Amino acid sequence: MSTITLTTWSLEMTSPEDLVPAAEPGPEITVRRAEVPSPEFSRFLYASVGQDIHWTDRLSLTRAEWAAHLDRPGVETWVAYDRGTPAGYIELDPQPDGVVEIMYFGLLPAFRGRRIGGHLLTLGTARAWDLAQRWPDREPTRRVWVHTCSQDGPTAMDNYQRRGFKVFRTETEEKQDTPTPGPWPGA
Repeated sequence: MSTITLTTWSLEMTSPEDLVPAAEPGPEITVRRAEVPSPEFSRFLYASVGQDIHWTDRLSLTRAEWAAHLDRPGVETWVAYDRGTPAGYIELDPQPDGVVEIMYFGLLPAFRGRRIGGHLLTLGTARAWDLAQRWPDREPTRRVWVHTCSQDGPTAMDNYQRRGFKVFRTETEEKQDTPTPGPWPGA
């Protein structure tokens, strides 16, 4: 099997004032928090968004493992909808010392290129900054960070930087070039 060079960039924002909002895509797009943790819904979002960009690390998790992750205080999933249909999501993962990682962010393939991603990233990043307001035992956010890689969508890095994120680390590695998992098992 052949190998590819994979570059991973870690980006951060250290002040809520650094957030540069994207234009709103239109009234048919809404973003809501999934307030009831649902392993099935989260797995659907993960597999659907990541089907063509090599998201595989969570595909082998059991339902109990998904539930344990989602039940952690401060973990939040915000979902973009196009007239009621899920279009993408952003998952916030609280870490110690006022740090919030944008663990996953993306759109289902059919919804890419419609200016939904910038809007969703804007709202999700703002929710990372005010996470402590919804989770009283959490200290205020002082840093929001995310990583993206050369296998993510072609506009991912540009979207993060346009929202105000700055690169703080770049890593390169050789890895096996594997096919994407596809939208359905065995597809």
